[in-house]
Amino acid sequence: MKSVQLVKIVGSMLAVAAACHAYGQTSDMAAMASGPEAAAPSAKSIRVANRQLSKKVSDAISKAGIPTSKIAAVAKGGKVTLTGSVPNADQISRAGDVAKGVAGVASVDNKLSVGYQGQ
Repeated sequence: MKSVQLVKIVGSMLAVAAACHAYGQTSDMAAMASGPEAAAPSAKSIRVANRQLSKKVSDAISKAGIPTSKIAAVAKGGKVTLTGSVPNADQISRAGDVAKGVAGVASVDNKLSVGYQGQ
């Protein structure tokens, strides 16, 4: 009878020890998995940030009095590319300067050209 009780007690102790060890591993593994993922932004959040920066640049150029109907501002990681056309040559450099002044813009690739503004 004593040997049966001893086996039950030892079995219970082993089960508790295994459960504690498994619980400790689970929390450690979750902490390790969430560390790098939390630091790296998702692809979706990067796209959203790029679109927001493009919109800020377009709005700033428009507020500077430069028509933006034929200008595309594309942002990628702080680098902004301006493409399209403007009515006057002096507006090309002005649009680039305005874009450089927007918060979050690291560099500007100005590919604007002078084009005829249609009706």
